[in-house]
Amino acid sequence: MDLNTVLEVRDARQRAPWRSGDAWLGGGTYLFSEPQPHLRRLLDLSRMGWEPLRRQPDGSLEIAATCTIAQLSRFARAQQAIPAAPLFEQCCRAFLASFKIWNMATVGGNLCNGLPAGPMISLTAALDGSVLLQAQDGTRRRTRVADFITGAGRKDLADGELLRSVTLPARALVSRTAFRQASLYGLGRSGALAIGTLDPLDGSLAVTLTAATVRPFRFWFPAPPGAAELRDTIERTLDDGDWFDDIHGLPAWRRHMALRLSEEIRRELAGEARR
Repeated sequence: MDLNTVLEVRDARQRAPWRSGDAWLGGGTYLFSEPQPHLRRLLDLSRMGWEPLRRQPDGSLEIAATCTIAQLSRFARAQQAIPAAPLFEQCCRAFLASFKIWNMATVGGNLCNGLPAGPMISLTAALDGSVLLQAQDGTRRRTRVADFITGAGRKDLADGELLRSVTLPARALVSRTAFRQASLYGLGRSGALAIGTLDPLDGSLAVTLTAATVRPFRFWFPAPPGAAELRDTIERTLDDGDWFDDIHGLPAWRRHMALRLSEEIRRELAGEARR
């Protein structure tokens, strides 16, 4: 898609005042996928030189906003010692995208689009990730991924603010995980996606719902709950407006699948907790 209203593409390393019509350019797979008549200038992040993935001294994992899906996938396949590593590849595969998209689309871009079916949102919310945001004046703030996405296509991002990275805590990386995805079509966009994480240190269980809901919902239990407790917790927390509605699935179907997939995850991980 030609963006014929864009008059300038600027290297983001060259600091310039933010103005109306600006947008950060990561991989561009969304920006160039449809008309953007409001845009006048793109600030290109591709030369920022951020290390795609970096293990921190405390064992956490920092993922740069410019890390591509291909880089994340390669990292996950090489990290057999990290129990949660298979979940990275499962979420990468949830893109159902070509290798061209994989090599351009970025983790930060997927988060900032805020789409319910964004698989990087699913991954980082499920692993209790937090995003680092930088304002135009250089000040930084951090917020949980589950709070950063506030609705379908909506996020807690101020005008001109930049998503610098997302950090996954060390404790989440050693969790046992379970993944379930449903779509109306064999190669369709996710209509419901559920991820479970079982903490081997304290036995707590978290179930995260995305795609079926307008934003991520992460349910944490100090011990694996029973089927009734899990279902009641989900239904008490979510109201009718929390279930997403578009061509890829009606809210009633999404609710049904989310509850079904959550129960499958509970059974899988609760069984492992008893072993």
